[in-house]
Amino acid sequence: MGFSNEWESQYLTGHHLSRWPWTDLISLVMRYASPKGGYGRVLELGCGAGANIPFFEALGVDYHSIEGSRTAVSLIHERFPHLRQKVVVGDYTERIPFPGVFDLVVDRSSLTCNDTESIRRCLHLLESTLRVEGRFIAVDWFSVDHDDYEVGEDAGDGYTRHNFSSGDFAGTGNVHFFDKPHLQSIFGDYELLSMQHKRLYEEFSDGGARHLATWNLVAERRPGAAS
Repeated sequence: MGFSNEWESQYLTGHHLSRWPWTDLISLVMRYASPKGGYGRVLELGCGAGANIPFFEALGVDYHSIEGSRTAVSLIHERFPHLRQKVVVGDYTERIPFPGVFDLVVDRSSLTCNDTESIRRCLHLLESTLRVEGRFIAVDWFSVDHDDYEVGEDAGDGYTRHNFSSGDFAGTGNVHFFDKPHLQSIFGDYELLSMQHKRLYEEFSDGGARHLATWNLVAERRPGAAS
């Protein structure tokens, strides 16, 4: 499906420019894929404005990323000029442009901007660039239990929604939502080491409330997986 032009517009207008690493990602990397455990070469899918880069820089890993927004990549190159060859504009559902293999692939709500077919294609591509027993860590993949699943319109596969009339996803294009069977299906060629289903009920002073629900997961490339 390729990169959503809506996200280029978001970054161009100064929205969603997160600058601090995501807590859940830090916790899962340190528990399941720390550099001391042999996870020294890292690929991030859709790094956005580079929120997680300071964390990986502090770990001293060999960090790379593929990001669809030229605006976001330009901002990263300004902040981290030494990453000009390692943070590139591209579509990770079509091609992984870096040579060699990675020990760890991470994603924080980037693959969720794609439909089922594109997500499956990306995971298949990663089987040839993620080493055997290398790991994939996903954080904040949206659950079908999230309130906004009902706000968007079906984009054609039952799990991808678009045309959000309100809420956090308005103006962001496609958003993919997952249930447990769907996750198990798309990760059929991987071993799922951990799955966390997080639910948050948020109440507001005006009496309103919303239900947020997301998945975190850790998957490992199986020996003998197709490449």
